[in-house]
Parts: sequence; C-alpha cells; structure tokens
Amino acid sequence: MLTTEEIVERMSAQGLRITDQRKTLAKLFADTPGYLAPKAVYEYMEKTYSGLSFDTVYRNLRVMEELGVLEQVVFEDGAKFKLHCREDHHHHHLICLNCGKTYPITFCPMEKTEVPADFKVVKHKFEVFGYCQACG
Repeated sequence: MLTTEEIVERMSAQGLRITDQRKTLAKLFADTPGYLAPKAVYEYMEKTYSGLSFDTVYRNLRVMEELGVLEQVVFEDGAKFKLHCREDHHHHHLICLNCGKTYPITFCPMEKTEVPADFKVVKHKFEVFGYCQACG
C-alpha cells in the first residue's frame, strides 16, 4: 500500500495544492486497508476541521480518484473509496462484503466480451462481491 508521503507526492506531482486537509485525507487512506464511504470520511475529517462541508470532502475524494490515488467502487449501499492498488497492470477485484479485503483478478473479462462494431468502449469496471475465508 502507498504511504502517506507517497500519496502526497503523487498529488503534488499532478499539480494539486497540498493542504493540511489533503494531508489528513492521505493519512486516513494510507492507514485504512478497506473501503470508506464518503460519509465516514466526512465524519472523520469534521473532528479535526470544524466547518468543513461534505461537498468539499466529496470533491477531494473525486479529485484524488481522478489523479489515480483512490479507487471508487459502487456497493449496494453506495459508492466507497479506497487507496489505489500499487499494481501497475490492468486488473479487477474480488471484494469481501464484510471486511472490504480485495483480491486481484488478473484476467480481464473484457477480453472475452463481444462488443458490437457500432459501440466504442472507453472504460470499464468489473468487481465480484462475496466473502473472504475469514468472514464467510
């Protein structure tokens, strides 16, 4: 997993201004192995930064996702974020619904998907949800 310093360095290299709030976000995700809901991130941040709005927190999560620092996955109860994998190759995940542990799927199902000639794929996501051995 990326360290707080590596996350801050990656954000800075992409031209993002590094504020105390963004450093705190970086530390939160570096210290959290699973997924975090935006509301949980907001509640954590609000303890240190009174007056912080949910919109500001969510906007920072989206910016960090666009920079490749975070990954977003949509669960049945909404979107959640986690630190982006260190793996540089394209892959997907098996995700435990209880603890949030992820396992890489190295085979991409898009390779076996028949895409109509009149459709251009620009991006895709593929996650499999279930329970890890410890939870299931």
